[in-house]
Amino acid sequence: MWTALNLSMAVLCVAVALWLRPWRMLRGPLFTPALASLVLLPWLWLLPQKMPQGLQVQLSGACLLVLMLGWPLAVLVLAGIAAVVWGVGQAAPEAALHQWVWIGLVPATLALGIGAVIRRWLPPNLFVYTLGRAFLGTAAAVFLSGLLLEGLQWLAGEPARDLSLVARWLMAWGDAFLTGMFGAIFVAFVPQWLATWSDQRYLQPPKP
Repeated sequence: MWTALNLSMAVLCVAVALWLRPWRMLRGPLFTPALASLVLLPWLWLLPQKMPQGLQVQLSGACLLVLMLGWPLAVLVLAGIAAVVWGVGQAAPEAALHQWVWIGLVPATLALGIGAVIRRWLPPNLFVYTLGRAFLGTAAAVFLSGLLLEGLQWLAGEPARDLSLVARWLMAWGDAFLTGMFGAIFVAFVPQWLATWSDQRYLQPPKP
């Protein structure tokens, strides 16, 4: 069941991303953060395999990728990250696929939706982007992804794990801290690395 579901979700996301042809964005300044993500994020995803038994710390980084690269390009980069994790780590292909979908694609897609809501309903300013979209939006996307996974596991009849939702809640805030911090740094020093940032939108003077 899980392999078929994960494979279907992955194929759908990749098909939509390829249809949008996001590799055209690599001709500009986004090539550097895309390449850096392929080099650095696999080690973050490999962290659970390196931790002592019973201590599973899993951070995503997918929401930061969406801020930097946009959703279509982030999907393709996440595919490369999952491939590296599968090749370098010791997880089975099914586990690598599961990680790609639930640590990468689902939080990234939820972050895209939350970002769209924020753009639609909140004023365009620096505070809303860094605190609302980068920090709180990431916490919501990562936790909702974990909540959805827990719900599907319950529907599938798998036994509930003690304090699993608490752990997912705490990990969501860890991801939110990293995304909010790097988002603020990039806005200040390298805004060209953020495909979702616009000086004209977020730094416009207040209306009289």
